[in-house]
Amino acid sequence: MTVCVAVKVHDCIVFAADSASSLVETGHGGQALIANVYAHGNKVFNLRKGLPVAAMTCGMGNIGSVSIGTLAKDLRLKFCSDDPEWRIDPANYTIESIAQKARKFFFEEHYQSLPNQPAGDHEFQFWIGGNGSGAMHGEIWRVRIVNGAAPDPERLADTGDFDILYDGQPEAINRIVNGYSQFLPQALLDIGLSPDHLDAVLTHIESRTRAPLISPAMPVQDAIALADFLVDTTKKYVRFLPGADTVGGDTDICVVTKHEGFKWVRRKHYFDRRLNPVEDDNGTGT
Repeated sequence: MTVCVAVKVHDCIVFAADSASSLVETGHGGQALIANVYAHGNKVFNLRKGLPVAAMTCGMGNIGSVSIGTLAKDLRLKFCSDDPEWRIDPANYTIESIAQKARKFFFEEHYQSLPNQPAGDHEFQFWIGGNGSGAMHGEIWRVRIVNGAAPDPERLADTGDFDILYDGQPEAINRIVNGYSQFLPQALLDIGLSPDHLDAVLTHIESRTRAPLISPAMPVQDAIALADFLVDTTKKYVRFLPGADTVGGDTDICVVTKHEGFKWVRRKHYFDRRLNPVEDDNGTGT
């Protein structure tokens, strides 16, 4: 499990995610059980070096025996290659086209080629955010694999949209941002509210309870601080709930801007940088 947060304002897109990675096993009766939680998963990626494009993942941590982190780096190599089917031309690309290529890579090339696809309910999400070539403002798209099917990539935020977006384990953020629990809709239905009236009731509630935490004119540093706050609060919230700490570990944060491109704000390393002086912050030789 995880929490991933995107903050989109005029000047930037911020992606932030925790590092917890849950190992799930099947118990008696086919029930999914959390066997272990690792604290060092990688969920935020520099998807195409030199361009203002970032990626973030939640849901399934691997496809087959390969982690999403490794697959994301394999996809990055394709984007930098000379293969016309995969190469991203820095002078002529859209975020939508990158999302379409990502869907083909994860779903058609890897998921569908598995000899044994996952059983039971499962979902994989891969968020892509950034500025298309020459675009003033960014976009955010999402690729999903849900129970063996992969719909077309979905645009979560257009160039003129400015918002806080999140997924994974959203309960804490939903309470902070929208002012109510994600379980409220079902509670209202349980006490007899007509399904036909549910959306209208929730819209009315949110109009009175939503917290105005974001402004389109918010500076980059404040957008970063907001994303960090929402991930950190979720980690602390989950810590005190019964059960495993399925959100936790370090928070990785990146920011994408039109002129500065992709920048790491905070990123964990599995190596000691004092012992690897030729490594830059992307984990590659300078």
